[in-house]
Amino acid sequence: IDTLTAVICTHAHEDHVGGLPAVLAKYQAETVYAPVTEYSSKVFSDFVKYTGKQNLSITIPSPGDSFSLGQAQVTFLGPVKPYEDTNNTSLVVKVVYGKTSFLFTGDMEKEAEHDLLDTEPDITADVLKVGHHGSDTSSGYRFLYEVNPTYGVISVGQGNSYGHPHAEVVSRLKDAGIVQLRTDQLGTIVASSDGTEIT
Repeated sequence: IDTLTAVICTHAHEDHVGGLPAVLAKYQAETVYAPVTEYSSKVFSDFVKYTGKQNLSITIPSPGDSFSLGQAQVTFLGPVKPYEDTNNTSLVVKVVYGKTSFLFTGDMEKEAEHDLLDTEPDITADVLKVGHHGSDTSSGYRFLYEVNPTYGVISVGQGNSYGHPHAEVVSRLKDAGIVQLRTDQLGTIVASSDGTEIT
């Protein structure tokens, strides 16, 4: 790999942008996406700096913007309105490949989940990257039942100080019949799709 079709920073918090300056220092990107172009942190400033060193500027996508990734289609669904809470500014991305689909929500919380459901007619996905590391601020019942995923992937550090994933979210996922896959229990999780089935 020497070129990246797209680099997507879901939002400006350090645990979501922290690794990207190093990526942009090493690999040429075609497009760099983020919900904002400025944020008061050193690591976000570095993200902007290394984007600029590639003679690129950050693209703030609008709902409905999309691009092709091989035979897959990547579409930005949100955020659907401005928010003061940085978590709610998270870029929401749906990837469709054949008959399979994946939804990435960053740290989007329940307020933005409801707004998205009120504006986006098709939010369904086979695989959901569970919002905000399994925090109870995200993954409301209505959202989970509308997405109706087979798998819910929780990206979370073992023994983290936030207590993620919260018991309430684990329970909601179980109630919705979603298979939970957690990085603190399984390590790196890779989903493979042939366009029909996901393993």
